[in-house]
Amino acid sequence: MSVWSTLNRTVFKRTSTFALAVAGGTFFFERTFELVSQSIFENLNKGKLWKDIKHKYEN
Repeated sequence: MSVWSTLNRTVFKRTSTFALAVAGGTFFFERTFELVSQSIFENLNKGKLWKDIKHKYEN
């Protein structure tokens, strides 16, 4: 049995299941994208962020 027929039978056949799969996929994609973007931003700006220079300005 192919992957497409399995997906069609389990996810795409009912609208409610399809909507739930889209919502779940969107949540996980958004979370992963945010973590990767944040990591890249912090890597590119290392030494310039508040968490890196905070010790210079605290009493």
